[in-house]
Amino acid sequence: MKSIKINGKDYCVNSEITVLNFAKEQGINIPSFCYHRDVKTKNHCGLCTVIINGKIEYACSVYLENGMDIITDSEELFNIRKSNLEKIINSHLLECDDCVWFQNCKLLSLAKKFDLNLVSKRNDQDEIFQVDSIVFDQTKCIGCGNCIDVCPTGFLKLNERGKIKLSEDVDCINCGQCILHCPAGTIEGVGEFESLENILKDKNRITVAQFAPAIRTSIEEGSIATNKLVAALKEVGFDYVFDTAVGADFTTMEESDELIERLNSKTRLPALTSCCPAWVKFVEENYPQFIPNLCSVKSPQIILGEIVKKCWNKDAFVVSIMPCIAKKSEIKREELKGAVDMVLTTRELLRLFKKQKIDLEKIKGKETDSFLGLASGAGVIYGSSGGVFESALRTAHFKITGREINIEDIKDIRGMDGIKEKEIKVGNHLIRVCVVSGIDNAIKVLENSSRYDAIEVMACPGGCVGGGGQPLPSNKSIIKKRSEGLYSIDNNKDVRGAHNNPIIKEIYSKIKNPKEIFHTTYNKRGKSSIYKLKNSRETI
Repeated sequence: MKSIKINGKDYCVNSEITVLNFAKEQGINIPSFCYHRDVKTKNHCGLCTVIINGKIEYACSVYLENGMDIITDSEELFNIRKSNLEKIINSHLLECDDCVWFQNCKLLSLAKKFDLNLVSKRNDQDEIFQVDSIVFDQTKCIGCGNCIDVCPTGFLKLNERGKIKLSEDVDCINCGQCILHCPAGTIEGVGEFESLENILKDKNRITVAQFAPAIRTSIEEGSIATNKLVAALKEVGFDYVFDTAVGADFTTMEESDELIERLNSKTRLPALTSCCPAWVKFVEENYPQFIPNLCSVKSPQIILGEIVKKCWNKDAFVVSIMPCIAKKSEIKREELKGAVDMVLTTRELLRLFKKQKIDLEKIKGKETDSFLGLASGAGVIYGSSGGVFESALRTAHFKITGREINIEDIKDIRGMDGIKEKEIKVGNHLIRVCVVSGIDNAIKVLENSSRYDAIEVMACPGGCVGGGGQPLPSNKSIIKKRSEGLYSIDNNKDVRGAHNNPIIKEIYSKIKNPKEIFHTTYNKRGKSSIYKLKNSRETI
C-alpha cells in the first residue's frame, strides 16, 4: 500500500499505476494530448506536467510511489503547459473541416482552454504523401511518434524536423493503425463520401450499400445498431441495403470446403485465411513462400458484390461500408476489380450522416433488403478476431460429421489476445489452430508455422472491430465491447452456421460458375508507389 497526496488530499494506492491514470480514476483533470493508453509513453507533448515533491515531472510516465506529494494545478503548471501547447499548435495546420477527428479533437478544446489561436498558414517545408489508400500529412504532424510505435512494418519514421517520414525500404500495408493512434489527424484514409453524394443524387442509377459485420457495433458506439444503420443508409439515398455478413457466409462455405480438402490431402498446410487485405498484401510482399497457403476464397465484400452484379443486377453501383482502410485498395486489385465500386470507412459514413443531419439516436430502424439480408451468426462474428475460423469450423464440422459442433468447445479462440492456440477434433482430424491479430504476432507465428494446420490472421488488434477505418477514439476497451456485441448477436440468432442459411442454399442454385464468383489468386508484389500531393484534398 502506498500513501500519496494529490493537491493536499491523502490517497492510498495498492496498484502499479501512473500519476495520469490514477488522477483520471479520481476525477482529477490533468491535460494530455499525445498520450494513448495502448501506446508506450514518450514524454512528448508536455501537457501532462505536474509537480511531484517539488520537481516538474510528466504524469503520463511516472508511476505512483509511496510518499509522493503531487500538485496538478498551479500558475506555474498552467504557464508550462501553455508554452508546450503553443509549440504543438505552431507545428499543426488548422484544417478542422477536413480532419479525421470531425472537430472533436483535444487540440481544439485545449487551445480554447489556454486561449491560443490555431495556425492556418502552411509551413513550406511540410509535404503531403499518399500510399495506396492512405494520406500522410506533415502539415499536421506534431512528432509524437505514436504512429511509429503501432506501424507493423516499420514504414513510418520521423525526419530531422520531427515530422512523419515514409520509408523507401519497406511498405505500408494499409492497416490504418497509425490513424487510430494519431492525436493530430496527420494520417487518414482517402476520402470518397463527397463523390458518393453526387452518385446518390442520380435517380437513374441503382445504388446498393453493404455493411461489414463490425460496423453494427461501432456506428453508434456502445450499442448494437444494425437496424438503425440500415434506416440511415436508406435515408442518405441508397436504394437497397444488404449485409456483408451474408457474403461472409458464402466465404465460410467455400473456405470450409478448401480446409477439408487440404486436411484430407495434407497439402498447402497450414491453411492461411485471406479475408484481411492488409494481411494478404503483407504476405505477397514479405512472405511470398506462403502465397500457396492463402485460402483462394474471395473476401465477403467482394463475394457479395459479385453476387449482386452477376445474380441480381449487373448495373448496380455497389458501395461497401467497411471498418478497414485496406478494403479501399482491395477493390482495385486487378483480380477483384468490378465487384465493388466504392468503399467508405465507418468514419466517412458518420461524416456523411452528420452532414445530412441524420441522428442515429432518433431514427427508426429498418430491416435489410431480403435478397441478401439474412446472415447467420457465424457471418456476423467475422468482425472479431477468431470469428473467421470459428465460422469455418462450425461448417467444416457439420460437413465432416453431419452434426453441429458444440460452440462451447471452440470459444477458446475468441478474445483480445494476439495469439490464441487450440487443438480441435473434427471427425478423424485433429486440427491444430492458431488465431492471430496484429502483424507483429503474425510474424512470430509464421516463423513456427509447421506447428499448425490452420492460421487465421487479422492485421488489426482484435480483428475488424479494431480496424483502421473505425470511429475515434479507439482503444482496447472500446474494441472489446464492439466484439462482445457481435458475439451477443450471434448468440441470439436462430441460424448460427453458414450451412444452415436458406439464402445461401437458394443463391448457390442460381450460380453457373462458382469458381469465377468465389475464388481468386495471389501473386508476389513489389512496393507501393509513394505520391506527393499538393494539398490534403488532392488524392490520386
